Amino acid sequence: MKNITKKLLFLTIGSALTFSCSNFEEINIDPKAANIDQVQVEYFLNGSMIDAQQDPHVAERAFVLYWKTAGRQQRSNGIATGIADDGWSSDYYGGGYMSKWLNSANMAVQTAKSQMEAGTQKPYTNNSLQAARIWRVYLMSELADNFGPIPIEAFQGVNPEFADLKTVYYFLLKELKEASAAIDPSVKVPDNIKKLDAAYGYDYAKWKSYANSMRLRLSMRLSEVDPAKAKEEFEDAVKGNIITDASTMFQIQEKPGWDALTGVMSREWNAQLLSATLNNLYIGLGGISSKDQLPASFHAAIKPANWMGLKFANHITTMTNDPGAGFWFDGLHDVIDPRAYKTFIIPGDFTNADFSNYPTYATDPSVTKRDLLDAAGKSVKQIEAKNTWNAGSLGAWGNKGSQNQVYTFSGTNPRLAQRYRNSLNKRVFFGPWETYFLIAEAGVRGWTVPTPAKEAYEAGIKASFDYVGGVGTRLSTYLNSVSYNRAGTSVSWDHVAEPPASRVMNYADGYTNAAGTMNAIYPKNELYKAGAVKNDRLTKIITQKFIAQTPWLPLETWSDHRRLGLPFFENPAVEIPLPNLPALTSSNYMTSSIKFFPQRLKYPSSLQNSNPAGYEKAKGLLGGEDAVLTPLWWAKH
Repeated sequence: MKNITKKLLFLTIGSALTFSCSNFEEINIDPKAANIDQVQVEYFLNGSMIDAQQDPHVAERAFVLYWKTAGRQQRSNGIATGIADDGWSSDYYGGGYMSKWLNSANMAVQTAKSQMEAGTQKPYTNNSLQAARIWRVYLMSELADNFGPIPIEAFQGVNPEFADLKTVYYFLLKELKEASAAIDPSVKVPDNIKKLDAAYGYDYAKWKSYANSMRLRLSMRLSEVDPAKAKEEFEDAVKGNIITDASTMFQIQEKPGWDALTGVMSREWNAQLLSATLNNLYIGLGGISSKDQLPASFHAAIKPANWMGLKFANHITTMTNDPGAGFWFDGLHDVIDPRAYKTFIIPGDFTNADFSNYPTYATDPSVTKRDLLDAAGKSVKQIEAKNTWNAGSLGAWGNKGSQNQVYTFSGTNPRLAQRYRNSLNKRVFFGPWETYFLIAEAGVRGWTVPTPAKEAYEAGIKASFDYVGGVGTRLSTYLNSVSYNRAGTSVSWDHVAEPPASRVMNYADGYTNAAGTMNAIYPKNELYKAGAVKNDRLTKIITQKFIAQTPWLPLETWSDHRRLGLPFFENPAVEIPLPNLPALTSSNYMTSSIKFFPQRLKYPSSLQNSNPAGYEKAKGLLGGEDAVLTPLWWAKH
């Protein structure tokens, strides 16, 4: 076995050394002369971590168009309406991306093991081996949470054997436990080697914290299908050091340009519009008025709490269970989560340093007036969107969409803040808020945790406020708020009263200005407790977790919804049928069903072509057809 490993390593080293020779020069190794005992383990790990930041080609496809869309962190159709692109999936799965990242991580592991067997290791080689194992777990979990069954021993030069997700997750949890335990944080690392770790600079105590927090994440993934295993793993992992503050966050610096470190949300042509899902969580949440958040110049635009907006029956879809369906909000909301205005920017707020002028090659971001048209293409109403706050539901709007120039236009909608798009930020893989919300969920489940659930929940909110910045002075008011958002959830841990069935709201007809009133209902989410519960503690936790994970962790918001059916995701509109969501129709759009939401990515055709036997094995282990709507093993059934 040792000889086979060495042969494999030599074959891989030859090609691998060609794409980062400068790193070898820093440590005085001639790449052309390096043999298996000279190769730096840290080089392979560094290469994997950097490449996995996703260059703009794959980031647009995987991070933005798949994860942010399925995870409802932006308003977009695509995968959210059941459509997966085989080319995008092939690029991400293989195409020099995930297969390359995993191959490099595996090379780090195997090189370290080989050197240790030969007695040629450095004093820190064992620690680097454990870091490589931890990073490899992240990559494998990312792949599995997208597609389903994957190989455990994969991307090492031979067609791998696929494993079912239970086996995969048990393996990942075991790797994290063993790797964390095997790290000796007291080992010193030379400065030139520290440069080869973009996340932690080989601070091994932080690697232990990351491993333990990742173990919390992955064990909780099993909570609905394997609760005994989830509890066992979680309770053991939470005893160790975990990510609880900004200094231990796993994050990697982005940079402008067009390479692996260029920002994952940097492509100018992606509008990054606020989603209706997130908007429904923001509005009314936290009890803090917009007047207390915004300069006086915005105050005239703030509407009363009982204002629904302008009703445009011919131009805004009503065939969705989005509580804002049919209405355009012609101003700013009375109460809104204070992170909303920090994460997304009000249309027309051009002096805001975080206003995104993307795409810079067009005038769209600066245009706030757009028209509603009739069937002949003539304007029936001009909309001024400056100082307004809206998020149109996704889906098929039919003629209402084709005659509406406002609802998907970049200049008329809140869009993601520029600091997340300009490649000057750090991409977050694991933040302290997630650790706290996981502990809070574990506490609600009755598991043994070191921090009471309420305390962890509030610490998670504080960590999110601290990260967003500029909203911390309002934390106490926020934590004690009993006001409901549009999904019927409040902030206060001790406030678990369910919202009323509806509340009376005022509105005006958008065409005639005639005044009206309506009973606005809170949506019924049948995916969670048959729709009977909107404001229990688990709903609060996942609501806060969703907001905190935006915009860096869309795969996690998607995974939480697949696992729990939380938070509330509105159904795509069906003014006309959606071919890839055949179960969603004009007769059931007010109900929630697992059949209305994407569950995974189809395996790429490249896998079927290159490894037909493996593909057939993977399909068999999936437990259903190779389709976007087939739930993963750990997901809510």
